[in-house]
Parts: sequence; structure tokens; C-alpha cells
Amino acid sequence: MRCPFCGHEDTQVKDSRPNEDGAAIRRRRFCASCGQRFTTIERVQLRELVVTKVDGRRVPFERDKLARSIRIAMRKRPIDEERIERIVNGLVRQLEASGEVEIASKQLGELVMDTLREVDAVAYVRFASVYRDFREARDFEAILGSLPSLPIAGAEPGVLPKETGPAGAKAR
Repeated sequence: MRCPFCGHEDTQVKDSRPNEDGAAIRRRRFCASCGQRFTTIERVQLRELVVTKVDGRRVPFERDKLARSIRIAMRKRPIDEERIERIVNGLVRQLEASGEVEIASKQLGELVMDTLREVDAVAYVRFASVYRDFREARDFEAILGSLPSLPIAGAEPGVLPKETGPAGAKAR
């Protein structure tokens, strides 16, 4: 593995550990040339996936792009990084297990929305607003109509959050 700091081609593995779900191996590496340490993550990849865009372009599937979009939707939500990783891993496994090498971007977006719908209503609405390119407030109405039955991370089941006032202060 090439050193990301100095470009030296020979680095040494100092420590290897599987991650929590066993889907990846985290390796701590050391560069003898510059003395820097860095981490690499090795994952199993069953097949090379290709995403077909709406305009017909075919681009390689990027796990990191999927993870980034999910993290953006879940920003400032009470969902820890470990759970986000499990969600991303589950989505990638679903895609690989489908047997298809090509997946339509529309199908991928719907798969992510279905997953987020089960995890957190706010993250679901955030992702949907970007994915479906909401332009007006009424674009949210259809999606918000389905929210009463959706989970909100960090809330107790069956208990609605307290009403807040205009400045975000809790009502008394």
C-alpha cells in the first residue's frame, strides 16, 4: 500500500482488527520512509456494481457517496455512527445479493428512502426532499401525510414530542 503522505510504496501493517459486524477489516499501517501512521479499511466486494443515471450514463457504484448522502440526511439526529455504518452495509449487501450488476439510480434512491423511512422520519423527509427535488412547500405535503406512523429516532414509541413555540422553546 502506498503511503498517502510521502508516496512511498512499501508500508507495514502494524495492527489488523475486524469491525463490529465482521464485514470489514481495519488495518493500522506505518510508513518506514516518513514515519507516519494511517488506517485502511478492507471490505468484501462481491461484484462491481454500476449505477445507471436517469440520463443514461453508467457510473461505478460508490459506497462512500451512498454513506455520505445518508449521513447528511441523518445530521443532528440521535443516530450513532455505528448504526449508520450498519445501514450502509445492509444496503450494499442488498444490492450485491440482488444478482444484478447494474442498478438504476431511481431504484437505489427508493431503496435508501425505504430504509430511512423505517429508521427516522426526519432523515427520511430530508433525503426525499433532495432525491425527489422538492421545489415548493406543497411538495412536502404528500410525504408528510405518511409521517404519523413513521419512527422518530430518540423518541419513545407511542409518545409524541412536546410542542415547541416559535423560537423553539418548549411549550408549558
